[in-house]
Amino acid sequence: MTPKKIAEGLPTVDGLLGELKGLYDTRGKASYRPEALSLLKRVKAEERRLAEERLLADGRGLDCAERLSHLQDVIVQALFRFAVEVLQPVDNPSSGERLCVAAVGGYGRGTMAPASDVDLLFLMPYKKTAWGESVVEHLLYFLWDMETKVGHAVRTTDDCLRLAREDLTIRTAILDARFICGEEKLFAELERRFDQEVVKGTGPEFIEAKLAERDTRHLRGGESRYVVEPNVKEGKGGLRDLQTLFWIGKYFYRVKTGAELVKAGVFERDEYRLFRKCEDFLWAVRCHLHFMTGRLEDRLSFDVQREMAQRLSYMPHPGQRDVERFMKHYFLVAKDVGDLTRIFCAALEVQHVKKAHPLSRFMERLRPRKQGDIAGADDFVVEASRINVVDEGAFERDPVNLIRMFHIADRYNLSFHPDALKLTRRSLSLIDQRLREDPEANRLFMRILTSKNDPEIVLRRMNEAGVLGRFIRDFGRIVSLVQFNMYHHYTVDEHLLRSIGILADIEQGRCADNHPLANEIVHTISNREVLYLALFLHDIAKGRPEDHSIAGAKAARRVARRLGFSAADVETVAWLVEHHLDMSMVAQSRDLADRKTIGDFAATVQSLERLKLLLILTVCDIRAVGPGVWNGWKGQLLRTLYHETEPVLAGGHSQSHRPLRIAHARELLRAELSDWDDETFARLAERHYEAYWLRTDLDRQVEHARFLQEVHEKGVRLATKVKTDSFTDITEITVFAPDHPRLLSILAGACAASDANIVDAQIFTTSDGYALDTIFVSRELPEPEDERRRAERIGKTIEKALTGEAMLRDMVKRRPPSPKQRRMRAFSVEPDVHVNNSWSDRFTVIEVSGLDRPGLLFDLTDVLARLNLNIASAHIATFGERAVDVFYVTDLMNHKIVNQSRQNAIKRNLLAAFGGKEAGLAA
Repeated sequence: MTPKKIAEGLPTVDGLLGELKGLYDTRGKASYRPEALSLLKRVKAEERRLAEERLLADGRGLDCAERLSHLQDVIVQALFRFAVEVLQPVDNPSSGERLCVAAVGGYGRGTMAPASDVDLLFLMPYKKTAWGESVVEHLLYFLWDMETKVGHAVRTTDDCLRLAREDLTIRTAILDARFICGEEKLFAELERRFDQEVVKGTGPEFIEAKLAERDTRHLRGGESRYVVEPNVKEGKGGLRDLQTLFWIGKYFYRVKTGAELVKAGVFERDEYRLFRKCEDFLWAVRCHLHFMTGRLEDRLSFDVQREMAQRLSYMPHPGQRDVERFMKHYFLVAKDVGDLTRIFCAALEVQHVKKAHPLSRFMERLRPRKQGDIAGADDFVVEASRINVVDEGAFERDPVNLIRMFHIADRYNLSFHPDALKLTRRSLSLIDQRLREDPEANRLFMRILTSKNDPEIVLRRMNEAGVLGRFIRDFGRIVSLVQFNMYHHYTVDEHLLRSIGILADIEQGRCADNHPLANEIVHTISNREVLYLALFLHDIAKGRPEDHSIAGAKAARRVARRLGFSAADVETVAWLVEHHLDMSMVAQSRDLADRKTIGDFAATVQSLERLKLLLILTVCDIRAVGPGVWNGWKGQLLRTLYHETEPVLAGGHSQSHRPLRIAHARELLRAELSDWDDETFARLAERHYEAYWLRTDLDRQVEHARFLQEVHEKGVRLATKVKTDSFTDITEITVFAPDHPRLLSILAGACAASDANIVDAQIFTTSDGYALDTIFVSRELPEPEDERRRAERIGKTIEKALTGEAMLRDMVKRRPPSPKQRRMRAFSVEPDVHVNNSWSDRFTVIEVSGLDRPGLLFDLTDVLARLNLNIASAHIATFGERAVDVFYVTDLMNHKIVNQSRQNAIKRNLLAAFGGKEAGLAA
């Protein structure tokens, strides 16, 4: 929009100045100020309201940002003129009584969000004077009293140049400087000398510094532009990336406007139009964010995304909510920003002002240096370690080249020439059904997908160029797709690509310490291509109305057949996609010591080969969800499930061996406790029921034995013991106490009161009426001693609660909400309760799911206790905002709950617990 259009309807400087002068004349110097301040606040509030209305009506973000900047100009100019014409007039100013006011930073670029800072540079000729300081003071005090966040500096031209040479931030601020009012000659002198004495000859240095600054910012924000709560300003693909390009363009190409970058040959016209389109959308989102929150907020957090989608008029589609459609558009824009960045940086590389980087993250191999070195690739050349096409007809002559180019880049560790990528984007229409069914194209794609180099990197380049989504059309449907939940940290396509990178790391032995079992078995599978394709497709049907696992299996069959897989391998790929969540769910929410659990899982898997494939796929899937989702405890659960299922698939572990297994467990423990006499060991052994010997590993049995002996020697009835484990990121708290139905509820309440997150619980009753319960909580502190002290404090809270010294419900209610809890307010999860008697031979299994909150487990276990149910084991899993808690229970006679009326009562009361209120049991 033209400056005239931007200013249309806004107050003028003369008009505002006239009102200020009128107040001064009528009220006098002593009392005009309150009314003047009220006037300015009213003008600003009204114009901001109108700016928001316009933004809601037309969605033009840049117009809104420029209008807000122009409004600020009018206020600053009116205040400045009021100061120099009314408060501090000088009839015959000396050379020192001159002053220039310039905007710097974002304000200097002529764009402002509603809550942006106002950065001002007060430029003096050669020294500060009393007159200048009075004018600056008047202007600043008025702005501060208007609750404007002002950043300011009072400097001479020499000061500015000296500091600009020393400090990149100041240099960038001056690069953005814009004259507002005062002595314009001072500003012109600063511009001229800055260009000659600072900018000239330092272009490459500035570029490297700004790109390094950008990389550091990206690293701090998580590197990916596809995080589901992106920062609109600072995040990868955000406004700061566009600003960085403009800074570099202004500095290196010595241009004043973005349009001049087209004349400089950096962008083509359509690329510059894309630049402006991205900028306009991001400014719209940022301005809406500030208007919505009433503060400087640049992160698109979950609690604002839904309202943002509504403000921008997004509508739901089948399988996708309005907020998911908005976020998909956001990430497509972020992707476009990434494309522009690559085009821009490639242009700089051509001019040898920026270093090119190899494609690989890990190695640099010998590369071909001329066309003939790449067998069968006559349509490509290598220029400065980058693959390029020989001419613009390369893809039209043979559309397979659109796939072959990426295969060559992977094989020889080449980067891509910008001309090749531009031609690729213009040639996407060549990727039609004929090419998709071409055997050579499909063979090359599988070589890329299963590369032993860095398949994630090349697949990401294919995705960014638009090739991957056109060649695998199902993949194109999930590009930039967001799932509106707190569990997934990335878009679906980013999640899939990251999972491929993790699989490559496991196969190359780079994850042996974190994933020992996956590292061990990955080289024993019969067909690695099956695993790579299944992993690449496992979430391919997200965003559709039907279950994504079932729909994904259908898509997987179609894609696998097209890629030339045998009928048996097609079915294996489809089975892995359909069942890709099974192992994770069973490991985290079922009792792995219950033989029915293992038997049912083995019946689903059916073969050892599938078990291996599913274990590796599950590890990669969880790891690729996002930072902090994977931990060693989940790895331990998966390994336990694998090791328990493996012999069943080989024909072992039948229930008929139960007495032998118990006897063997006791013999192993006796051998470990060789320093004990027979009478002491016998006393210990008789305290445990059969379930203990079958469900507890040997190391924990030894720990329990020594703990119980220590308790016996002390003659106490209540004790706790803690153990930390840095590998699993889990801390164990073992409790010895008299058994009673509310014990687990008290333990859960004590943990909730201590802000400890329970992930699992083992519950055992001894023959003499005591309970030996172990709860597993997430590790919070990095240092073992700090974590141990934290666990001991939780243990003390448990002991106080069991003796009645602590009022748990009051303690839980008093805890302030955590950041995660505040974010969860944006979500609603319909609570659900299943009572199942088929998942275990000995227990009724109750699965409860719903919106997580502090004290939820406390309330659920309290309900079960008041319903007179014995909890044999509890398995607690949290998937972002969704809690899934599973309890293995019996009645007081150790029988399953088979009465339908009682099952219905259990469901009603557990559902009522999600209200978070303590209430009587529903009949």
